[in-house]
Amino acid sequence: MARTTQHVTRVLETAQSNSAAAHSRLAASWRRSIVKHGLDPADKRPRMRVEAQDIEHRRAAMEQFLLVAAPKLDALFSLVGNSGCGVLLTDAAGVILDQRCSRSDELTFQEWGLWQGADWSEASEGTNGIGTCLAENRQVIIHRDEHFHSRNIGMSCMDAPIYGHDGRVIAALDVSSARADQTESFNRLIAAMVSQTARQIEADNFRASFPKSRIIVAHGDDSEAAVLLAVDHDDIVIGATREARKVFDLGTEPTIRAVPATDVLGRETGPSGFEKAERAAVMRALARANGNASEAARALGIGRATLYRRMKRLRIREN
Repeated sequence: MARTTQHVTRVLETAQSNSAAAHSRLAASWRRSIVKHGLDPADKRPRMRVEAQDIEHRRAAMEQFLLVAAPKLDALFSLVGNSGCGVLLTDAAGVILDQRCSRSDELTFQEWGLWQGADWSEASEGTNGIGTCLAENRQVIIHRDEHFHSRNIGMSCMDAPIYGHDGRVIAALDVSSARADQTESFNRLIAAMVSQTARQIEADNFRASFPKSRIIVAHGDDSEAAVLLAVDHDDIVIGATREARKVFDLGTEPTIRAVPATDVLGRETGPSGFEKAERAAVMRALARANGNASEAARALGIGRATLYRRMKRLRIREN
């Protein structure tokens, strides 16, 4: 009881300090929880849950994403599950849509509200791993008494946002633990795994969102973030991950403007102009036909004589 009272007093005093909020992200989140969301750190009411029908609606809206993410959730849980941690995946609103935990920990996680359908937005639970990660659009670690509500100070949460194919936040990946002996150094180790898994899910989801496109892998300043471009059959960029949008200055709107991949990449990797495009098409047809002019002509939909004339004009020698 004394610990709870001390926590509530600390949160209230810190949140009321303008200087603390200006110099500490944690203090700013505590202040936001009180001023913006009207929450009380001493509140003991049951945690918010959405209705079963709402859960199904949310899951159906993200069906492809959940299918893509599932193997990565399994892999992450195989690494952290034996240490008493659970793996949670939420939507962009902070509602848990999927989770992994050991059978022996199920009751504990259900009692803590770390279960499908629970609303862990900052507006609902104040400062917490999931909600603050989504509110601040960044990776966070919220360790025990860094939580806003006194009812949550027994848990540690490590979270990372996941960005959709349009560059906007689509989910949060969380690893939570209610173990009293969980250390901050161990939290940092888990946080690194959470971040890596989030980026893997992001990359896999991007590829699944553009199944008929060519995916170009580029490099950026963030070694973990996926810098991927989706290019159609006309060599036009039709999709880009969040990091790719930053690297290539493609803007933040969900739909990016049509731009040739060669322009985006800053180098000439394909034909420019009709003559070069025609030459490239003829060379591809000949290569696929192993140099057989008749077969190449059929593939191009022209006569053999026409192909020879074009080859002469384009200075392509017959093998």
